[in-house]
Amino acid sequence: MSRRCEICEKGPMSGNKVSKAYNHTRRTWKPNIIKVKTEIGGTTATVKICTRCLRSGYIVKKV
Repeated sequence: MSRRCEICEKGPMSGNKVSKAYNHTRRTWKPNIIKVKTEIGGTTATVKICTRCLRSGYIVKKV
């Protein structure tokens, strides 16, 4: 599953993990992506969105 939000295009970010001894190690941060069924144009579709977009109300969850 690709780690990218279909609404805001949020994806994985990379950077450094810094220890107490100030050693730098590369690491990645992954967004919280979930599959949600929603209604788009009168049809039901499954989209992959981040929880921030779901909470902000960009997509209404179809139950």
